[in-house]
Amino acid sequence: MIRTERLILRPWRATDREPFAAMNADPDVMRWFPYALDRAASDALAERISTHLDEHGWGLWALEVADTGEFAGFTGLAVPGFEADFTPAVEIGWRLPRWAWGRGYATEAARAGLAYAFGTLELDEVVSLTTTGNLLSRAVMERLGMTHDPADDFDHPMIERDHPMSRCVLYRLRRTDYEAQYAGG
Repeated sequence: MIRTERLILRPWRATDREPFAAMNADPDVMRWFPYALDRAASDALAERISTHLDEHGWGLWALEVADTGEFAGFTGLAVPGFEADFTPAVEIGWRLPRWAWGRGYATEAARAGLAYAFGTLELDEVVSLTTTGNLLSRAVMERLGMTHDPADDFDHPMIERDHPMSRCVLYRLRRTDYEAQYAGG
């Protein structure tokens, strides 16, 4: 479990499945994904995420608002399940329900994930990716100090090439840049 000022990044609970499914079915939340998830697909994803956390001790943690205990999506680390020029890699990612947008939760939680990646896991680099049009997630990546080189952009190999979500941007944060940015706090 990881605590921030306002959030808890924790293992998944059975009670997370219902709000997770609602979030994954929300067209606004899933706007930058190829498709929304039905309940069965959402539950399967939650199970895969939870199993990874149990086996490795890190991954995509369930996100909880500390004051209320409310499920607020997920944030954390994952290994991309496809091959690309930048893999193997560890990616930082997030998905929050609409009510949690605009509160700084994604940035706050992702900073905690980065601290874990560079501190506990001692990684040399963390990446993040999204479709080109997802400006809100790109803004989070930039607030985290991640950098984007258009030469790293790629067509997602698991999405049909003519699909509007196939073109992705890649952001990177190297350990040395993280340490320089976050030194002293």
